[in-house]
Amino acid sequence: MTTAFSAPDFPESAAPSSQSDLLVSAALHLMSHYGTRPGADGACLKLACVIERHLKALAALPQLSPVLQGTCTQLAEQWASHIDAYSPRPARPGLLARALAGTVAA
Repeated sequence: MTTAFSAPDFPESAAPSSQSDLLVSAALHLMSHYGTRPGADGACLKLACVIERHLKALAALPQLSPVLQGTCTQLAEQWASHIDAYSPRPARPGLLARALAGTVAA
């Protein structure tokens, strides 16, 4: 299905009025693309990290309303826990590797 956008929907002179507008716009854009890339788990994890950073930056802006700051903080924490849950864990060395590492270091 194709969606047609008319000129009044996106005026050419419409530019973000502030840094917070730009960050909100970017975070929403990134969030709308999260998970739409099938088979790109690593890319989705990177995208999740970028979303978390944008939300943290928004929460730190003093000109943002307290409600929006709180929302961004909570969402950043949720994205951080998602990132932690899906980040690849380093392989645990086997018993032989740990034993050899212990003898080499000693």
